[in-house]
Amino acid sequence: MVFNTRPGTRGARQPSAGWAFRWFNKLMARRIRRKGGGKFLGFNALVLTTVGAKSGQERVNPVGWFLGEDGNRLIVASAAGAAGNPAWYYNLAAHPDRVRIEVDGRTIAVVAEQLHGEERERAWQQIIAASPRFAEYQVKTDRELPIIRLIPR
Repeated sequence: MVFNTRPGTRGARQPSAGWAFRWFNKLMARRIRRKGGGKFLGFNALVLTTVGAKSGQERVNPVGWFLGEDGNRLIVASAAGAAGNPAWYYNLAAHPDRVRIEVDGRTIAVVAEQLHGEERERAWQQIIAASPRFAEYQVKTDRELPIIRLIPR
C-alpha cells in the first residue's frame, strides 16, 4: 500500500483552500449526507473523512467515485489537474486505515490503497470512459493522477 505520487512541475491552479472553498465543501457534504449520496459535479458522490497528516484532526471532503472492477469504490486525487496532489491524498497516505466514507445513507469504515501498474491502468481506462473530464485533468499536469481504492474494513 504505497502512496508515492509526487507533485508535478506544471498544472492547473490548485483548488483554493480559502473560506469560500471550505464553505462549498461543507455545503456539498451536507447535501450528500441529506440525500444519502447522489451527484456532485456530475459524479456519483460520497463524503470522505480522513485524519489530517499533520494536525491529526478529522477532515471532510465531498469526492466523486467510480465502481471498481472488484466492486470497491475508486476515487481520483486529481485536484482538477493541479501540479500538486489534494491535501486529502496526503491524509490518506499518513493514515490509510483511519478513513470513513458516507454513501447511500451509510457510514463505512474503509482502508485506502493506491493503485499502481496494470491495475491502475485498467481502472484509469474505466474512469476516463465514464468521465472524460479526468483525461482533460491529466493533460493539464505532468504528475500521474493517483487512483485510490476504498476497501470496506
